[in-house]
Amino acid sequence: MITLAKANQKHSARASAARIITEVLQQHRSLNGMLTKTLPRLAENERSLCQQLCYGVLRWQPRLQAIANQLIKKPLKNKDGDIKALLLCGLYQLQDMRIPEHAALSETVNACKTLGKPWATGLINASLRNYQRNKNLLEDKINQQPSAKYAHPEWLINQYKQDWPENWQAILEANNQQPPMMLRTNQQHGSREQYLIQLQQANIAAQAIAQTSEGVLLESPCDVYQLPGFSDGDVSVQDGAAQLVADLLDLQPNQRILDACAAPGGKTCHILETYPNNNVVALDIEPLRLQSITQNTERLKLKATLIAADASDINSWWDGNKFDRILIDAPCSGTGVIRRHPDIKVLRRPQDITDLVKKQQQLLESLWPLLNTGGLLIYTTCSALKQENELQITTFLQDHPEAQEQTAIKPPASRATIGYQRLPGDDNLDGFYYVCLRHS
Repeated sequence: MITLAKANQKHSARASAARIITEVLQQHRSLNGMLTKTLPRLAENERSLCQQLCYGVLRWQPRLQAIANQLIKKPLKNKDGDIKALLLCGLYQLQDMRIPEHAALSETVNACKTLGKPWATGLINASLRNYQRNKNLLEDKINQQPSAKYAHPEWLINQYKQDWPENWQAILEANNQQPPMMLRTNQQHGSREQYLIQLQQANIAAQAIAQTSEGVLLESPCDVYQLPGFSDGDVSVQDGAAQLVADLLDLQPNQRILDACAAPGGKTCHILETYPNNNVVALDIEPLRLQSITQNTERLKLKATLIAADASDINSWWDGNKFDRILIDAPCSGTGVIRRHPDIKVLRRPQDITDLVKKQQQLLESLWPLLNTGGLLIYTTCSALKQENELQITTFLQDHPEAQEQTAIKPPASRATIGYQRLPGDDNLDGFYYVCLRHS
């Protein structure tokens, strides 16, 4: 019979983080997906550390890996990917976490046994002690490599340089920051000012996000269930940059609205919070992802028509009735939200951009005819790459003379050639692109 202590040991924070990181690096799994599956198996006091290690290691992986390469002379085999990942966890603790060095070292070494590989204890111990002794020398050496210096893959550094020659270093720095926690207050339940008072009464420090109508920035992240009224739908978690999308839709009562790539449902719910009786159709290509929209709409007591379908394959889902508003929150590289999803650095490949641009083009071409004359289509991405944004829309406008850009009364970001581009970290918000197209 396995005791509880032994069961928990098998799922210790460091060993679990090493397994998750291995899945991300070797099997290209999503970090969020792996955490959702793994964290419930851990003792409560281990979950936060596991999450911190996963996010931190993947945020700094190109840099940590460059250091690890100098510490291990003989490369480990793929089957020992968990030991490679554990070494990265150890380095990250010594570099960036407020854990006493002796504890970080001994617990990381012990995790080798938890992973069933006691042979690696000497390797991990020697490598981490070597790093402690030669930290400055090792770090000076890797700073000669751009990918290690900036903790980004070199192809992405070059792409940022090409698109934003004056801003690329600031983008890289913003991507490496820990993201703040932001909320969207539900205007159907009360004003932002009223909710800020509730937070103050709950001893949660917060302030209004100036660029938004309903946004709140928390001084420190917290569990959502600590937030006043979260379970009752008073508030949702959403970055301020994403909140600006609903304003651009110029929503009015009695409209028929399509949210074409809707999961996890933040923008769908924001649309419905503005006018709950509007007819909103929310699509997503992944049936499982629709569950997150259902959870959000149920918590917020909102109703939308949810359909699992490829939005660009209109014959599979469209009922023939046109829309007054269409939102295309397009699948994209995610290069504007790396601070929230650091696994993008290791999961995204240069060739992905070409495939994504093609998919975005298909969505625009397929959905544009579904818009009523006089209606608005909002195209948005959480990308900072021009191929997916202003260059994509420039091509679309050249092919569609009946489409005209409508400039925003309150611009959501800096003006681009077409539309508006918010770079990662601008006003401490995520990177986003926005454009409003009117069907004339």
